[in-house]
Amino acid sequence: MAHTHSHEHHHHHTEQLASLNGVFILSIILNLAFVLVETGVGIWSGSLGLLSDAGHNLSDVFSLLLALVAFRLSTSHATKRFTYGYRKSSVLISLLNAIILLVAVGVILVESIHKLMDVSSIELNGNAISWTAGIGILVNGFTAWLLMRQQAHDVNTRGAFLHMLADTLVSAGVVVSGLVISWTGMNWIDPVIGILIAIVILISTWKLLSESLRLSIDAVPESIDPDHIVEEMMEMEGVSDVHHLHIWPISTTEVALTAHVVLEDLAAMPDTVPALKKKLKDHGIGHCTLEVETPDSPCEEHECC
Repeated sequence: MAHTHSHEHHHHHTEQLASLNGVFILSIILNLAFVLVETGVGIWSGSLGLLSDAGHNLSDVFSLLLALVAFRLSTSHATKRFTYGYRKSSVLISLLNAIILLVAVGVILVESIHKLMDVSSIELNGNAISWTAGIGILVNGFTAWLLMRQQAHDVNTRGAFLHMLADTLVSAGVVVSGLVISWTGMNWIDPVIGILIAIVILISTWKLLSESLRLSIDAVPESIDPDHIVEEMMEMEGVSDVHHLHIWPISTTEVALTAHVVLEDLAAMPDTVPALKKKLKDHGIGHCTLEVETPDSPCEEHECC
């Protein structure tokens, strides 16, 4: 029965990986096609705004590629030199993705402020902007929807999702500004909406950046409470103490733990250790190394840790 459950879990996990891989590839193709269309319309209409937005969307295609690479690396196998494979690189890529989002925010803010200071020099084709940005809403919104279901348990997928959600907001803002410009000729609306969008992106990116920084220096993932973990382990029958506890991320989706566990009776070890590992796995900690001790064998490392 245990073997059947393990096989079903592995099959479900494999299906999930294949699904996410397909989502990333489709998202990259769709967004690259939109960049080409937006660039073409921008050149044809002479719209610097559309060309700038095309450049921004190209950076998002790059971010999706990074997320795909991170996803592939997170499934890599161990080697002699890299005993966890290349999974940790997925954390570094999530940090890079967050930095790219912040750079995009900076570019939007600088460009918007520059436009506000010299609105009279800007000539915009409101209709061309609105129609092209409308296509952007469909492409970016559909991509965000594809990633939405997958982003809950992986910081890289969440980063890609935030990129696409931010771009959907950008496109919606550009549509509104294009319509207002067409109807009223008030060009200053364009940079104002740009600033508002940049603030929204900044707020959504800040959590991603802080979480990526934490993971990159092996901090305990936010979803795990170390005190609660110790309490749960101590509740196990026969466990009298847990110390020398370390919890860290192997990748953006996997967590490891090492701990010293004091057992009242070593004869209970064959049953207690697997039960502890199962309990930890229920908390999302899949890689556990537990060193067993007895009450009359004091741990030399306990005091220093």
